[in-house]
Amino acid sequence: MAGATSPAASANLAGKSGVRVVVIGDPGTGKSSLVVALATEQFPENVPRVMPPTRLPADYFPDRVPITIIDTSSSPEQKPKLIAECQAADAVVLTYACDRPATLERLSSFWLPELRRLQLKTPVIVVGCKLDLRDEQQVSLEQVMAPIMQSFREIETCIECSALRQIQVPEVFYYAQKAVLHPTAPLFDQEAQSLKPRCVRALKRIFILCDNDKDGALSDVELNDFQVRCFSAPLQHTEISGVKRVVQEKLPEGVNDNGLTLTGFLFLHALFIEKGRLETTWTVLRKFGYDNDIKLRDDLIAMPIKRAPDQTLELTSEVVDFLRGIFNMFDIDNDGALLPSELEELFSTAPENPWSSDPYKDSAEKNVLGGLSLEGFLSKWALMTLRDPANSYANLVYVGYPGEFSSAFTVTRKRRVDRKKQQTLRNVFQCYVFGARGSGKTSLLQSFIGRCALHFLFYRTEILVIFFHLVFDSLSGPCNRQPSDALPSNSERFATNSVELPDGTRKTLILREIPEGDVRSLLSDRESLAPCDVAVFFYDSCDEYSWQRARDLLVQVATHGENTGYEVPCLIVAAKDDLDQCAQALQESTRVSQDMGIETPIPISVKLRDLNNIFCRIVHVAQQPHLSIPETEAGKTRRQYRQLLNRSLMVVSVGAAVAVVGIAAYRVYAARKNSSS
Repeated sequence: MAGATSPAASANLAGKSGVRVVVIGDPGTGKSSLVVALATEQFPENVPRVMPPTRLPADYFPDRVPITIIDTSSSPEQKPKLIAECQAADAVVLTYACDRPATLERLSSFWLPELRRLQLKTPVIVVGCKLDLRDEQQVSLEQVMAPIMQSFREIETCIECSALRQIQVPEVFYYAQKAVLHPTAPLFDQEAQSLKPRCVRALKRIFILCDNDKDGALSDVELNDFQVRCFSAPLQHTEISGVKRVVQEKLPEGVNDNGLTLTGFLFLHALFIEKGRLETTWTVLRKFGYDNDIKLRDDLIAMPIKRAPDQTLELTSEVVDFLRGIFNMFDIDNDGALLPSELEELFSTAPENPWSSDPYKDSAEKNVLGGLSLEGFLSKWALMTLRDPANSYANLVYVGYPGEFSSAFTVTRKRRVDRKKQQTLRNVFQCYVFGARGSGKTSLLQSFIGRCALHFLFYRTEILVIFFHLVFDSLSGPCNRQPSDALPSNSERFATNSVELPDGTRKTLILREIPEGDVRSLLSDRESLAPCDVAVFFYDSCDEYSWQRARDLLVQVATHGENTGYEVPCLIVAAKDDLDQCAQALQESTRVSQDMGIETPIPISVKLRDLNNIFCRIVHVAQQPHLSIPETEAGKTRRQYRQLLNRSLMVVSVGAAVAVVGIAAYRVYAARKNSSS
């Protein structure tokens, strides 16, 4: 922590095998002379218009990473090549001539806006060449560059040099390399002069990992262990005392009787960065597995488990117990729910709260204060594991889970195998919810997570719209109406909760609402139904058109399942049972369900809170993967053909067996007859 950093070690952890630096700028600003002066350590008398690529060996700078320098031409005909080189660069050196103010003005009027137009994410080093020709009356570099750097935050460093007098020539490319290997932007907000939030969150996690006795401070022993882990060198007692003294003088709350507090730990890193020692903080972050985006490296959270499309991952009992523990730890007021502030604190060691945006934001049940219950908490983890196992594992690690990927998740059996065995061992079921716009899909999801059926909460671009009783009734409309466009239901939604079954066991059910307009896109993917355990088809029971759409969607899904082998158990739900039913839709839906071999439509009324035990029924159907699979006319024909073919093969097989037996018997008879004669 004293900063005894090995730059080479930190650079190696950055994962860069080389740094590519492109030199650009107006004609005559000294680009090529700068490159030649670096390579030959002398000023060239005859400089080519453009230098060929120049490579500096790994031992040229302390970071021990080779550098390739690309010189460029500013001529209009070479612009495509210049753009291509900039796009391939790790860093850009942008030159101007100290004796030509017009070239300085061109930085902000042309070059920097052009780099922005290319949407480059690379750091920029602004270099004033020909320092030996600068007028001594000119203002200082700091005064000149301050407004430019204020407008263009991508500028990492500004420096002046002279190729003729060999002044600060190597430093130009040292800073360029340093900007790539140890960038400032991810760590520090230059304008606010403070650590960036993601950096704070990562350092907080590291602090907690090193605080072995969990007393909220790093003792001398813990500080020394941290130093050895990150920098492979112990701290002397006097050095530890010196570090704490510096912190205490500037920030009294940074040190207490137990040692260095989190506040002091963060202060030290801000101090390192302000003094230009970014490699110290980067070494710490990289030793704990972070990449340049201040996230855990992909190789640390990659999913090593191979699975078929119809297999999913579920949390192991070990992880569920861990999650119960951290839920209780952060439930400060012991009210059985995590308030938004408590949930933010729980995820304060992750790059960000993974549930702050869709599809997780409003996917689980909350109380009136916005608190998340334990069941809702575990259900959200189940949803994240189902959708994005790598992200789920990463966040488990961020919040303190110490185990490997293989101990965090279990792989479910293939659904095809479940169908053959006529049972499933899954604890998490995903249900696709289909239906026409306005059929009641969204109201089902809202009721599943405990929201009032009469107060639909929709969100789009962070706008909350509440529909009260009168609006709900007016949207119900008479029979044979077209689906209303008033409900903003064209976005995919998820709702997740646990469902208690009659035998007392609990299963996690995830409802995924499929917008009507997205069905074609969904079914264009051959494996789209593979992760689906059960599908529900909604229709407004007073609307014939709504039923027709539900029927069409059912046929489309059933056909897709038959063609791909990913057949799905299905249910039909007749929503808005409190309204006058359309007799034709009722008769037709009953007939279709019987013809396709599935349960007759289940009537529900979200408005009256009469859900007819729908969620248990959905789980029950999912638990019997061999039943309730709809069969189309084409599917029936194929099944009958296969049965006929199998019977024919059986007859042929039996006939062949009889013939073989007959031939064998005849041969035995003939042999005996010959022997007797």
